[in-house]
Amino acid sequence: MKSVKDGIVRILLTMVLALLIGAVLILAIGENPISAYRALLKGAFVGKLSLGTTLASFTPLLLTSMAFVVAAQAGAFNVGVEGEVFLGGITAAYIGYQWDFLPAPLLMIACFAGAMVVTALWAFIPAWLKAYYNVSEVCTTILMNSVALYITSYLVSGPMSAGSANPQSPPVLVKLKQFMRPSSVNVGIFLAIAVVLLVIFMLYRTSMGYKFRLVGTNPAFADFTGINSKHVFIKAMMVSGMIGGIAGTIEVLGVYGYFLNNFATGLGSNGMLAALIVKSNVVATPFMAFFLAVLKSGAMGMQQATGVPKGLVDTITAVFIIIATMETLFDFLKRRKSDETKIELKDFGVSASSANSAAAGTDGKRPADQKGGKS
Repeated sequence: MKSVKDGIVRILLTMVLALLIGAVLILAIGENPISAYRALLKGAFVGKLSLGTTLASFTPLLLTSMAFVVAAQAGAFNVGVEGEVFLGGITAAYIGYQWDFLPAPLLMIACFAGAMVVTALWAFIPAWLKAYYNVSEVCTTILMNSVALYITSYLVSGPMSAGSANPQSPPVLVKLKQFMRPSSVNVGIFLAIAVVLLVIFMLYRTSMGYKFRLVGTNPAFADFTGINSKHVFIKAMMVSGMIGGIAGTIEVLGVYGYFLNNFATGLGSNGMLAALIVKSNVVATPFMAFFLAVLKSGAMGMQQATGVPKGLVDTITAVFIIIATMETLFDFLKRRKSDETKIELKDFGVSASSANSAAAGTDGKRPADQKGGKS
């Protein structure tokens, strides 16, 4: 619990520092940073359209960032979440307009179930290659993103084309109810929140979550204790893929009502960015995803109300990355210095327990010696 609180405090401090740097940049171009940030918040929260747009942007970011976090807990770096969003969306769209023999509630369930199955199998491929052949999942998932994009582009331009000017599928027969019109936010946001809560419960209250975290921390020790680290790694990647599929389904059924070509471009990378900034902290990730959604949805309002370009939001996001990278670098240097100290002590014949005693102020003496007695 203490580590979670420390992580949240670090994120808040990082946010403040990034916004301060953004304020300096705003001053450099001759604008008032207070007015600019006020316009940004107004563009993100004031009015049904603004708030609804923020929540609509937050929904896919929340799911894609959590998809990355689940894989990261088991030591995987799943860059393929965006491809899973595409495949989940195209699967939901196909079932949504083809399976008209099902009643609406069952058709809705079938859309989500089909998307989750397809994306889990898709994520199984790089996970299996990594587990049994040590093929980098980073390389395979990056390449498979392009494959997923080309598959979906072909389908909506050919077999699944609605015949419109823009490549898209026919409209689905079931949709997630939208609210806060005219924005596109829908009840899928509640489903996304439920998925996040379920993921947190799974990671910290179930044996499967424990195995995920153990394999991500020390796979050799997991194997030693009888846990098959390869199987656990594959399961984590498949669960990550399923969450990406849910994100694609919500976008198709709740936002568009059909599969639109290239609709998910940037969703996976932005979600991965939110997770990386907070070092895949499962509690802090949703807050960072919401913060990024606020920045992106409020950027246009800031540009319209002031002379500050919306590209400043990308600058602030880049500052987040730089600070997170510097913190990681400092942690690495600290660990390296600690390891070098241990090696030097070993070279001088000083044991770790003696070093700890010296650090505690005992000067390496035995208790009897400190009291003036003899052993």
